[in-house]
Parts: sequence; structure tokens; C-alpha cells
Amino acid sequence: MGGLDQAGSEGQAVQVFVGRHERQLDPKGRLALPATFRHRLEPRCYLLLGQDKCIAVVTAEESENIANEITAAVKRGEKSEQERRALASSMVDVTFDAQGRITLDESLRAYAGLTPNSKVVVAGSFDRVEIWEPQRYERMLAMGTEKIAGDEL
Repeated sequence: MGGLDQAGSEGQAVQVFVGRHERQLDPKGRLALPATFRHRLEPRCYLLLGQDKCIAVVTAEESENIANEITAAVKRGEKSEQERRALASSMVDVTFDAQGRITLDESLRAYAGLTPNSKVVVAGSFDRVEIWEPQRYERMLAMGTEKIAGDEL
């Protein structure tokens, strides 16, 4: 399982990330992303605070979309300058090393409950990749599965 290219609403290609992988951080807090994700994120990507205490990984293009959306929301009065500053200051621009690893920023690891050598779940979430502490991921997945089961698709 990995990523798919699909046309966006404005005709531009959108990276779609799907699937789930179990990995482990190394002693320096580095993570080797699955090749199917890595090939769509290289040569650089951005890490940011994800919802429900995960780390979100987005393409450079998606980071530009996020920046444009929050800037527009601030101008419309829907978001505050403080929210924009908090998001911008928490985002980390990363590149892959020769072994295909990225280094997870210490503050983002703390936010997600991860430490060096932690086991992690790397999961596709359509427009982003998410890095989770495994027990937290299982709880969030169970809640989402219950909601989907209650809805008729």
C-alpha cells in the first residue's frame, strides 16, 4: 500500500497516501518512511502538528496549500494571527538522508508521545502521512471505525 496520484479539484495532481506500516525510530529520532510514501515526498517534505497528537508529513506543495489557506482564513477573520504563527513556527522542513530517513524534531516527538527507539505507526491519510504512537493510533482508529460503521456509505 502506498501513494496514488489523483487529479485535484483544480486539475492539479494530488498525492494520495494510503496504507499502514509499523516502524521504529532509531536512537537519534530518525525514521525510515516506507518507500511508497518516501518516493512521493522526496526530496523534501514538511512535518507539522497533526490532529489527535500525531505528526503530519506533507509534500512541499501541500505545505504551500496549507500556508495559503491559513493566510486567507486570517484575512477573512476566521483564524487569528496567533494560530497562523503557531502553525508556521511548529512546521519543520526536512530532507531525506542517504538511507531514506527523516529526523523527527524533538518538540514534534514530544507532542506525539514519541522518544528515540519508539515504535511508531506510519499511516496514509489521503493528503498526508501521519506518524503515531501505536496505542494512540489504535484508539483513534477504533473511534473512526465505529463512526464509519454507523454511517451508510
